[in-house]
Amino acid sequence: MNRKAKSIIIRTMVTALLASAVFAASAGASPAWKFEGKELTGTETVVGAAIDSSLTIPGLTTKCANFLYKLKISNASGVGKGEVTELPLYDCTTDSPEVCTVKSITPEVLPWASKLITVAPSNYIVIEGIKVAIVYAGVECVLGGLTVKVTGTAGGIIDNPTEIATFNTASFTATKTKLSALGSSVIWNGVFPTEAFEAHRLEAISVS
Repeated sequence: MNRKAKSIIIRTMVTALLASAVFAASAGASPAWKFEGKELTGTETVVGAAIDSSLTIPGLTTKCANFLYKLKISNASGVGKGEVTELPLYDCTTDSPEVCTVKSITPEVLPWASKLITVAPSNYIVIEGIKVAIVYAGVECVLGGLTVKVTGTAGGIIDNPTEIATFNTASFTATKTKLSALGSSVIWNGVFPTEAFEAHRLEAISVS
């Protein structure tokens, strides 16, 4: 093999290795929590208060007038993480109120771990270890008297300009997450504007 051919092969191999390294770094990269464009140092508490949220177990949809989560966030080695420390749920009803009412709805085994991930080109928050117990009532309610356990992992897409996290079928599919109850998939549709409540109160929050 002549010198020119060897040079071409070496350059091709180097280019391929560099491309592979860049791809690996990109694929493994995760976003961080930021305030006013600067990476968060230390911790902060943020709250996502739903302007719309519902959980649909096959045949029955449950909504709560008060549905929010409190999240303790931080960055570790430039990667965003957090814990859901509180999940108050009040004034909950079903889409069949004459038949099924919500006797109680309780988050269990808090805190739930969370992390930020990128599924190009978007950033997501993934909440893990979710466990919510719902007790329905009603003589004619098929689920009446049962404790329905909603468990699993949920992924929501984050929109920086509006500071909103949205959980829906598309975000679950993108993050390969799933909630289940009674052996079936649960659909969570939720839109959560998010804001900080400690040192970064009133500052713009973003993920990148």
